[in-house]
Amino acid sequence: MTALKIVLTIIFVIICIALSVIILMQEGKSSGLGSVAGMADTYWGKNKGRSMEGALEKFTRFAAVAFMLLALVLNYLNR
Repeated sequence: MTALKIVLTIIFVIICIALSVIILMQEGKSSGLGSVAGMADTYWGKNKGRSMEGALEKFTRFAAVAFMLLALVLNYLNR
């Protein structure tokens, strides 16, 4: 059981660091004055899922879910 806790803790720390880095790499959601005038629907805005920003958002969701699940599992194992 202790080996499992050690391995899960190491994975948890790696996910914590990766999640912090990925969140800091993302751009802000404000599009400046273009969003006020309705010019936010550009080619890059419509195809966001295929861009690097879309990939960062998908990995952020995955890492956040993994973070929460590992936090719950580690909490349960420490009882």
